[in-house]
Amino acid sequence: MPKQKSHSGAKKRFKVSGSGKLLRRKAGKNHLLEHKSSKRRRRLNSGGEVSKADHKQINRLLGRR
Repeated sequence: MPKQKSHSGAKKRFKVSGSGKLLRRKAGKNHLLEHKSSKRRRRLNSGGEVSKADHKQINRLLGRR
């Protein structure tokens, strides 16, 4: 049986930390930044953690067991 390929889109969007946590970017930092406050833009800089409810699906997309 050939190896299963991981999802290319998911590879670009999610990262696994050293301790095994799934990390993601926060939404709203791509465009229309002019009217967003500096405080809001700074807050969006820090990434977030993927919610527990989505772990199973994202792990499957990344080819993790």
